[in-house]
Parts: sequence; C-alpha cells; structure tokens
Amino acid sequence: MARLALEPRETNSIIAPIQVAALALVMTLIGGAVLFAIYGVSPLRGLHAVFVEPLLTTYGIGEVLLKMAPLLLIAQGLAIGFRAQVWNIGAEGQLILGAIAASALAIWFDGTGSPLLLPAMIVAGMLAGMAWAGIAAFLRTQFNANEILVTFMLTSVALQLLYYLVTGPMKDPMGFNFPQSISFGQSALFPTIIDGTRANASLYLGLVATAVAVIFVRYSFASYKLSVGGLAPGAAFYAGFSSKRAIWIALLVSGGAAGLAGVGEVAGPLGQLQRNISPGYGYAGIIVAVLGGLNPIGILFASAIMALVYVGGDFALLSVGVPDAVTGILQGILLISYLACSLLLTMRLRLVREAPV
Repeated sequence: MARLALEPRETNSIIAPIQVAALALVMTLIGGAVLFAIYGVSPLRGLHAVFVEPLLTTYGIGEVLLKMAPLLLIAQGLAIGFRAQVWNIGAEGQLILGAIAASALAIWFDGTGSPLLLPAMIVAGMLAGMAWAGIAAFLRTQFNANEILVTFMLTSVALQLLYYLVTGPMKDPMGFNFPQSISFGQSALFPTIIDGTRANASLYLGLVATAVAVIFVRYSFASYKLSVGGLAPGAAFYAGFSSKRAIWIALLVSGGAAGLAGVGEVAGPLGQLQRNISPGYGYAGIIVAVLGGLNPIGILFASAIMALVYVGGDFALLSVGVPDAVTGILQGILLISYLACSLLLTMRLRLVREAPV
C-alpha cells in the first residue's frame, strides 16, 4: 500500500522562488482559460485580451504603469511588516487618509501655483497614513489588540470620513452637488512620464521605495531585528530587541507607504478628491507582497503582473464582453496558486510505501 506524504526539504534551491512564481502564473493562465470557457469565450481570445492586448499600445502600457505605482508602494510597505509578523490589513484606509491630507493642502492653497505644494502634499499624505496606522500600533502595544482586526476596521472608519468630507466640508460648491472636491491646479499634480498616457511621476516614488527596501532588507541591522522579533519573540527579548518598537516601525512604514499611494491617486489620474479613490489597491497590495515572496525585487515584478491583470480585465470587458468581476477572480486564482505552489519551497511530496497489516 502506498500513499503520498509531505516531508521537509533539507535544502532549498536558489532559483526555487522563481520556479514557484512561474508555476503559479502558469496555473493562473490555466484557471483563466477555464474561466473564459465558462463564460462562453474562447480561452485563447480571453487570455490574449488580459495579458497581451494592454502591452500592444502606448496607452495600454501607460495604464499598466499607472496601476503599478500604488501597488508597488503599498506592497513594499506591507512586506516590511509581514516579515516581522505584523499584519497590516488596513492599507486601503491608510491610502484614503493620505489622499485626504494631500487634498486638503491642494484645496487650501489652490491657485497659488507654488512649486512646494506637491512636495508638501507628499509629506502630508505620508504622515497621515503613518498616523492612521499608528492607531493600530498604539492599541497593539498598549492593550495587545489584534492589528488585523484594528487595521481592517479602521478602513471602514476612513471610508465614512471620506464620504463625509466629499459631501460636506471639501465638496466643490460649483460641482453640481457631485461628491467630489474641486479639480486641483497644475502645481498639485504629478507630471506625466509618457506622452499620450496617464502614467505619471508617482511611479518614481514606488521605484525609490523599492531601492530603499532592498538596502533596508539586505544591509540594515534594523531589518534583522524586525525579522527576529517576528519569528522568535523570546530570542528577541533575550537579545535586547524591543518587540514594541518592531510593531511601531512595521506599522508606521506600511502606513506611510499606503499614504503615499493615496497622494499618487488624487495628484495623479483623479486630480481631485472623490468618493471612489481606489479600486481596492490596499487589498491587492497584500496579494502583491505575498506573490513577490516579501522580496523587494520580487514585489517589483509582482506589482507589474497585478497591474497587468487590472488593466487586462478592463480590456477583456470591452473586447470579449466578460464581466468586470473577472479581474477579481483572476487575482484570487493568482494568490491561491502561489500559496499552493509556495508549499513546494519548504516541503516535497514523497511516495511512502506501507507494509500491509
């Protein structure tokens, strides 16, 4: 009698993470083909619409870069905390607070044309995201409140605050009662980086965050302390590492990155504060961080893939007529595939033969 069993791997290949990511992508393509077949669409036509068509035009490439910018920022920030076993699930709310703070400056100083306005908006958005995440850090360190629940619930609070502001104090008085602020002046907007597209300089913030993350993870002693504090709190305490400090650093860094992503939205493609700021970047950033293996370089490529899925879903909606929900389904397939394949990093299947009783 034989059965399959999982057993720990003694050694791991250097290229194993790349192999796992590639296998997860292949499984996503297979799952996507099945999904399109269910909707009565040719699988090849559907996959071409999602993964190829956005890359055939300058406009499509610009849209991919536009979606990539917030995903990259959020995922790099979340990965810092995830390595320390601090689970920030509220990046969406922190993004909203960053957008609100940046918009307040853009509205207050509207018409000044100051070259310092956009840098001030960037700083304000980052600090607002950090402050919102700091609430969860305070409750976790002082009262041992679960940061998963706190950050998730704070997102709902942030949404209600946004709805109040765009229908009240920050609403455009000449906007025909639409829930939105005034349109920002040119000095409050990121410049575009590709002519004829909406891709803007907020992408550079994500690339800088990636470079900083690489240096922090590979060469910083603080990163080592965060990892030890998350994986072995007892050892961290014995070594004199502060677990509370690790929690504060993890949440403030991820909150600040999400706040910057919010600035990129209102000072980028939107150009104003609206009721719908994000299509769920805060939650998709979690998938990007995991798909990238919590590695800064891996996250860079994962954010590009996730952005392609976002844009490709819109292309598929127009070209083959599938529902908009296909984007979310493909994201879910990608995450589940990666989690299933990542088991192969540390475990392997082995055929075990048992003697008959």
